[in-house]
Amino acid sequence: MGRATLITTAVVFLAIGVIFSPETFGSKSTTLSTYIKLAHLLGFSIAFGAALWVTFIGGIIMFKNLPRHQFGNLQSKMFPAYFSMVGVCIAVTEASFGYLHPWKTSSTSQRYQLGFLISALAFNLTNLFVFTPMTIEMMKQRHKVERENSIGEKVGWSKNVEVAKKNPKLAKMNKKFGMIHGLSSLANIMSFGSLAIHSWYLAVNLISDSVFASHSSRDTCLCICEMYYQSITQY
Repeated sequence: MGRATLITTAVVFLAIGVIFSPETFGSKSTTLSTYIKLAHLLGFSIAFGAALWVTFIGGIIMFKNLPRHQFGNLQSKMFPAYFSMVGVCIAVTEASFGYLHPWKTSSTSQRYQLGFLISALAFNLTNLFVFTPMTIEMMKQRHKVERENSIGEKVGWSKNVEVAKKNPKLAKMNKKFGMIHGLSSLANIMSFGSLAIHSWYLAVNLISDSVFASHSSRDTCLCICEMYYQSITQY
């Protein structure tokens, strides 16, 4: 187990402890609550931003511009780090939300949000500990077969499909890899979707932009700070 995985595991267990026993971690002073709200916003924004980039932008650009074996090898190094980082950030987001809104006293909508954050973490950890290792191992086996057939060093997928029609072993590997990779992609999308739902919850609790109407231009920065401070005290 790598260092990043150990850190992720430790943070997750700490988050679980905060959720089920928030009173153990001290009283809710104003200063402490402010720091916890900051941790919540930073953890969420990093996790959501990283998931958005890797899922919909970075991965697609790399696939379209890198030779496929280079792309696969890069992904095999990137994804464990990606899921570890996102896992830690979601755990921090979840723990801070659970601390600010203990289950016994939270509203129905707050409980739903905690459920979505737990779901996001569960899908992410499933990828980190189950699907990613399986995908990497299957990729290495398929790369070996592809090298034996002199394919995989060009951008794109077409050559593999062509050879697989005549090579049952490669066709079988493609099918198995596609299934595992599909499950991994689904888990990643579900995790991102859960975070997206939480982003809507945060947006609903932001103060309306009309608050600026009563401020002069020189007070804009102070108004922004006040708006965000008041908004995070609501959730």
